[in-house]
Amino acid sequence: MASIHKEILIDANPADVWDALRDFGALHTRLVPGFVTDTKLDGDDARIVTFSNGTVAREILVDCDDSKRRLVYAIVSERIKQHSASAQVFDDANGRTRFVWIVDVLPNEIAPYMDAQMDLGMRAIQKALGRSAA
Repeated sequence: MASIHKEILIDANPADVWDALRDFGALHTRLVPGFVTDTKLDGDDARIVTFSNGTVAREILVDCDDSKRRLVYAIVSERIKQHSASAQVFDDANGRTRFVWIVDVLPNEIAPYMDAQMDLGMRAIQKALGRSAA
């Protein structure tokens, strides 16, 4: 199984970054605008996400832990045998945020695509939430 780990520093208050991350239905407006073009809630524990490249995924909320500022979700589809992801917000120096995103995915052949998509997602988070964006 491929495991992809991404980490960035964001010039933003960790509480603000967590507030955007935990807003499960607002990916396209708060966390990754431009990278995600639409998000629709599907019941209490799922969302339908439309990415800028036209890909649509149903993401299932596994856990949202306010005390650890950690969100976990999974994707189930015909193309992806296994997809589990976590995103977590940590305090860093000078009021900044360390944002960690980990995805475990099968088949392994899809890992390069996922890796590239995660890079785009991280840039969108940086642009949306960094203080220079405000």
